[in-house]
Amino acid sequence: MANINDENVSKLIPTLGDDKIDMIAATSVLQIRASEIRQSQINWQSYLQSQMITQRDHDFIVNLDQRGQKDLPDKNPEACADVFLNLITHISKDNTIQYVLVLIDDILSEDKSRVKIFRQSRHGNVWQPFLNLLNRQDEFVQHMTARIIAKLACWHPQLMEKSDLHFYLSWLKDQLKSNNNDYIQSVARCLQMMLRVDEYRFAFLSVDGISTLLSILASRVNFQVQYQLVFCLWVLTFNPLLAEKMNKFNAIPILADILSDSVKEKVTRIVLAVFRNLIEKPEDQQVAKEHCIAMVQCKVLKQLSILEQKRSDDEDIMNDVEFLNERLQASVQDLSSFDQYATEVKSGRLEWSPVHKSAKFWRENAARLNERGQELLRTLVHLLEKSRDPIVLAVACYDIGEYVRHYPRGKHVIEQLGGKQRVMYLLSHEDPNVRYEALLAVQKLMVHNWEYLGKQLEKEQIDKQAGTVVGAKA
Repeated sequence: MANINDENVSKLIPTLGDDKIDMIAATSVLQIRASEIRQSQINWQSYLQSQMITQRDHDFIVNLDQRGQKDLPDKNPEACADVFLNLITHISKDNTIQYVLVLIDDILSEDKSRVKIFRQSRHGNVWQPFLNLLNRQDEFVQHMTARIIAKLACWHPQLMEKSDLHFYLSWLKDQLKSNNNDYIQSVARCLQMMLRVDEYRFAFLSVDGISTLLSILASRVNFQVQYQLVFCLWVLTFNPLLAEKMNKFNAIPILADILSDSVKEKVTRIVLAVFRNLIEKPEDQQVAKEHCIAMVQCKVLKQLSILEQKRSDDEDIMNDVEFLNERLQASVQDLSSFDQYATEVKSGRLEWSPVHKSAKFWRENAARLNERGQELLRTLVHLLEKSRDPIVLAVACYDIGEYVRHYPRGKHVIEQLGGKQRVMYLLSHEDPNVRYEALLAVQKLMVHNWEYLGKQLEKEQIDKQAGTVVGAKA
């Protein structure tokens, strides 16, 4: 997995077997239900008698379904497309639609080239009859249809049209987000197929797909779904532009947590492969460097060390461990204190690392927090509003206070960004350390004479220490 380039990614993945990629497709809810549906007997004669299907439709489906003429789709492709599209358009009974969809899926699974039967049919928009079925109430109908659409979209050189593609990808995204979805593996399976196609990757980005994948991964799903969704991120990162954007969605911290908790080798392997792509694929080397720093910040080196000691038999894992170790160690060597600080802030995982308490750091770098449209300041203010972690809140308050203290116009800038209001709100926080740091920050925002405040704070600290000593002696 380590040395795959974008051109052959789609060649490599099918060699795994399309129904073996997620390892348990054969026992997924969709496949179990499909096996049951195959045992059904449909009375096609009754549909003919009630004039719901034509004589031609009847004869074709009976010959294919009941008389074992499995080569009919190849012998008469036009009739095959017409008959099946007529059936899914005109029949309303769920049981029959389920059966027809299983037949279509089996036809395509037996021979990928058969997608052209449907893609090159005389029907105007071949997608519409299938997309309509995604709105049915029956969950099996919805998800077997989604599986068929993925095959039609991926196994034919002509791409799916934009509006239809947008509708389909939005539907998949919404299915990922729905609670207790029994078919989530099937949804992920569709995305594993779709996202191998470069043009479909950007369409997925446009429907907010990447942030959806990551928010679900952050919510601790079972390892099988975890593997499938990280696999989706892996194929996305073969595109250099998407590899550059990925950490804007907080991908590295989320994947670092998964790596830390992983007990399944295949999950470990796919996370490492994503990390490798995030360093190798970006054309902007500054972004690759930032990704390295973010991984260091998220304690990935520690996990690599553990994996190195375990010595997995999996060659891909060990190759990626070696590559990542080398690159992350190198990034640590030429890391300035400001780089460290910026990466920590962007990760959203603030802690009392030495850089925060360094007066020298703030003297030299306070003004740099205004760079890139005050990106770091905006992030600190955002953390004050969104974070629930008392350490993050305390450190963010402290940093805002130090920025104001060392940058002449800092007070005005923080007020403009809404930071003053957020800090004051934290004065009543339940955690005493958050309240303390918020109080200090408010004092710094209010005061004008820094020299006087510095002496006062120094005096308070001395008094505090003296009180501790006296208390100890008593």
